[in-house]
Amino acid sequence: MQDTRSALRLITCGSVDDGKSTLIGRLLVDSKAVLQDHLAGVQRHGQTDLALLTDGLSAEREQGITIDVAYRYFSTERRKFIIGDAPGHEQYTRNMVTAASSADAAVVLVDATKLAWADAALKLLPQTRRHSLLLKLLRVPSVVFAINKLDAVDNSTVAFGHIEAALRAFAAQAGIPVTAVVPVSALKGWNVVDASEQAGWCGYSGPTLLAILERLPVTPADSTLPFAFAVQWVEKPGALAASPGSTSGTPQGRRVFWGRVATGGVQTGQAVRIMPNGQTALVAQVLNHVRQAQAVLAGHSAGIVLDREVDVSRGDWLLAEDTDGTLPGSRELRATVAWLDDETLVPGRTYWALHGHRWVKAKVKRIVHRLDIHTLAEEEASQLEPNAIGHIELTLQEPLVTLPFVRSRALGSLVLVDTASHRTAGALLVQ
Repeated sequence: MQDTRSALRLITCGSVDDGKSTLIGRLLVDSKAVLQDHLAGVQRHGQTDLALLTDGLSAEREQGITIDVAYRYFSTERRKFIIGDAPGHEQYTRNMVTAASSADAAVVLVDATKLAWADAALKLLPQTRRHSLLLKLLRVPSVVFAINKLDAVDNSTVAFGHIEAALRAFAAQAGIPVTAVVPVSALKGWNVVDASEQAGWCGYSGPTLLAILERLPVTPADSTLPFAFAVQWVEKPGALAASPGSTSGTPQGRRVFWGRVATGGVQTGQAVRIMPNGQTALVAQVLNHVRQAQAVLAGHSAGIVLDREVDVSRGDWLLAEDTDGTLPGSRELRATVAWLDDETLVPGRTYWALHGHRWVKAKVKRIVHRLDIHTLAEEEASQLEPNAIGHIELTLQEPLVTLPFVRSRALGSLVLVDTASHRTAGALLVQ
């Protein structure tokens, strides 16, 4: 069943100055999630600047742009929200990718005033296309297009019709599932939380943006896949005293391996294999996040105690050990990459690859294709420029246990890090 009661993690994205920060500010204000003293602190030239509710960095306020992802929390009577305001500038695409990697939904803002809205064959802005493609690559299940600033055009009905048609045509060509297309005015608040003051504005009679968001499901956990667990922290025997009402201790005072279950589930008596050393053991005890003994499913934190002492460190993986559910490891990967570094990606370079909490050296074997964000065509390429999207082949120093990203977000995603500067260089999605 689709979960529409848990907190929804969503981001806003799109091109520069499309009104993303203002939209979030409008959601916060109209849903009564902003205190009066906070609202008084975001005044500019005697008027409330809604964008300042999310643009918290001094450089953002000075320049009137969003640089880093700002997270805000608010709730309505129907559900809770965790919303991230992603920057629109091309040079900050890496921040947008970071926010979208864990999002359940995305609102793509489209500024009607920047488009030739009177032309039925209008072209979308490159950054709108790029962000939409990244949402598809990052498996964001629900995508809502919000066409903003329609109150500032001469004929809002024609503008909405033409822009909606262009968005749906692009989405169909790119294979992007569209949940809804809604006209809004973030500045005036029309169709954001409350319906427009003008009946049938833009020829639209559907629900408001907030009403759509309240009905969106969260991303389901990968509980049907084989068990996989990345060790984040090793608790030594006696390191922590048991809290009242929790499990008093672990079998024979053994170590507890803490982390989050990536896929499947874990329970007492289950056989597991440790990667990369390949040893096997049985699960003697499973603790939940409050140290109570119980089985734990994907998406939740757990502490695992094994039936014997095995060399397990931070970064190791515990995997299902059975005939049908064993996940294979590989030193060769084919992946889609969103290149985030300022330096061009060329074959032959070596990077650190982060998978879960494990670091391994990775060498770029070959660049297979580059994706043209305008035509969606795969082009031959010998290098990838900053913010380009392409397909590459990697050779790893040690095998990693992965699954295609379309099957598992947790097992199918990696991050490439420059070995010298330690900058995040690329976001990898395993094919």
